[in-house]
Amino acid sequence: MTAILTNPLRVGLRQERVISPQCIVIFGASGDLTHRKLIPALFELFRQRRLPSEFAVLGCARRPWSDEEFRQKMGAALADEIASHRTAWEQFAQGLFYEPVDLQQSDHLVRLGQRLESIDRLRATRGNRTFYLSVSPEFYGSGCRALAGAGLLADAERSRVVIEKPFGRDYASAQALNKVVQACAKESQVFRIDHYLGKETVQNILVLRFANTIFEPIWNRNYISSVQITAAETVGVEERAGYYESSGALRDMVQNHLTQILALTAMEAPGRFDPEAIRNEKAKVLQSASLANEEEPWKCCVRGQYAAGGSMARPLPGYRQEPGVNANSTTETYVAMKVAINNWRWQGVPFYLRTGKRLPKRLSEVVLTFREAPVHLFDAAGGAPTPNQLILRIQPDEGAEFKFEVKAPGSGMRSRPVDMAFSYDESFGEPSDEGYVRLLADAMLGDPTLFTRSDEVEAAWRLYTPLLALIEESPWQLPVQPYEARTWGPAAADGLLARDGLIWRRP
Repeated sequence: MTAILTNPLRVGLRQERVISPQCIVIFGASGDLTHRKLIPALFELFRQRRLPSEFAVLGCARRPWSDEEFRQKMGAALADEIASHRTAWEQFAQGLFYEPVDLQQSDHLVRLGQRLESIDRLRATRGNRTFYLSVSPEFYGSGCRALAGAGLLADAERSRVVIEKPFGRDYASAQALNKVVQACAKESQVFRIDHYLGKETVQNILVLRFANTIFEPIWNRNYISSVQITAAETVGVEERAGYYESSGALRDMVQNHLTQILALTAMEAPGRFDPEAIRNEKAKVLQSASLANEEEPWKCCVRGQYAAGGSMARPLPGYRQEPGVNANSTTETYVAMKVAINNWRWQGVPFYLRTGKRLPKRLSEVVLTFREAPVHLFDAAGGAPTPNQLILRIQPDEGAEFKFEVKAPGSGMRSRPVDMAFSYDESFGEPSDEGYVRLLADAMLGDPTLFTRSDEVEAAWRLYTPLLALIEESPWQLPVQPYEARTWGPAAADGLLARDGLIWRRP
């Protein structure tokens, strides 16, 4: 008899909740995010049969396109995907519509309401609507006001609004934007999206911690000596110079992506697996976080900017030579910092965050380094035993690995480090969903677990207020230091850890 080999880890993978009949309305539908991320994510949900048959997408922007033009442009953006799924695309495209809308024009909002009612009748979407603000951040508040003024957010059970990052530029602007949004809709209707939280491996931090008794008892200051959180990119600023010049790495990556990973890594166990219970714990840990030196914040942060580099065969320009960038720009493309969490679990454990563009390798990971054994009984092949490390790989090779010491082969009693690794793709036999796939599904389901709440957003901005104030008022105290493209950042970033007798993990 021939054995049938199956992967037991795949059992129960598709026990999905059912999305109600739905119309998702995308403002900014002519923009890059829509054709690069949102429509591909919705098409993937359709192919996985996770969308109801009573489903529609209404694209809205100022351009005077027709329904058919919108379908053609979205089809062109997904040409490679459609080539192998032609029938599925033809079925999906029947639910794509377009309406020229300027949110600042009241008559456009009236026409939008009428079009939505028409789509409700045509596609049987029953008035369930998810409004996605894929527009410039300065229009988030006015966009919400326009939708509320037109009565499109009045039904708290059937209407939701998804808001892209960045949600504010600092603590004060985030507070002001929250007041505007909450005057237009209930907090339960508002979904502040961070695509990093849609990654399986970010969500796996919760499962790893709270579903395994071997980890949670040692997930604290008694056993962990330091934590590193890294988000490295090999690309430069690309076509985003206009946005990036006004934001920089601190606002673009640290305040949202890295801070959300920090919250999941450091939060306390919720009383139950419930959206608000989880978000309560995330908010509490961010409220207890601070820069390692709030009195002299320049001592716990390093800012960098990539200079020209690469190779003779493939030279790379510096940030200031990129199209659209000020030749004298002081915008940071790299940030490394030391953060403290002032609570019972983490007091005294340094958290190091770093992110940068034009680094040697694309990766996002969390590295937990455990305290050394109190007595070194064995000689180590490398001179000293390597501390145990648990590495949570968020991208691109999603998974985890554990570094520990074993006896080296031979007659002596010498130890050497080895790795024990887990890969999502190998273990489950299928790739993880892209972040927007999970988050769009959750928004349409009304599940806020992976979206940031108003107090989380404000706590994150408050954490970095001393640095933002320093950059604005005394930039010479926190200068931008150059680093060669495709290196691991300025030397001062290594010095940040060297003062604590540590080094960055180099994959």
